[in-house]
Amino acid sequence: MHTSLTREQAVELLRKYNKEPFHILHGLTVGGVLKWYAGELGFGDEADFWEICGILHDIDFEEYPEEHCLVAPRLLEEGGAERELIHAVCSHCYGHHEQITAVPEHEMEKVLYAADELTGLIGAAAKMRPSGSTKDMEVSSLRKKFKDKRFAAGCSREIITLGAEKLGWELTKLFEMTIQAMRSCEDTVKEEMEQLGLSE
Repeated sequence: MHTSLTREQAVELLRKYNKEPFHILHGLTVGGVLKWYAGELGFGDEADFWEICGILHDIDFEEYPEEHCLVAPRLLEEGGAERELIHAVCSHCYGHHEQITAVPEHEMEKVLYAADELTGLIGAAAKMRPSGSTKDMEVSSLRKKFKDKRFAAGCSREIITLGAEKLGWELTKLFEMTIQAMRSCEDTVKEEMEQLGLSE
């Protein structure tokens, strides 16, 4: 899986349609998480594709929340994205709309489907910690937050669980690996947000 888009072009494209710092932060975080997963799962030669897909996965969410992943193909195509990248982005919305037929098939698409919502939950849990970081987060702590449906209620436990099933993993493995993935990019994402003048 490869794309001619560079990381810089992907970030520029994300920022073209997203102005809220939280949405930029989420895109950069999921990009970093997918890049880590690519190396960990033996897809290191596709790491750039994985990262760019993570950065752009919510490209249409801010402006078109009710049509999420339905408008994305047009925005991505206009931005120079190939069909492979467009399919990968849209597959994470499988089940959200009847019109979306892109099923998560490639390992990257399954990881994006599983980790997208989970990064939101982990990020919210990290903010509650004295350190404000994922670096000292334990799986047991995350599991408690996961079970508390009122905490970060917008992060779908159903999708996270289904995502783990698609990968053939136990939830614990998905939790452990995604915490590690977020640790790996936490500092660089923070620095990039500051460079963009978007630090929260």
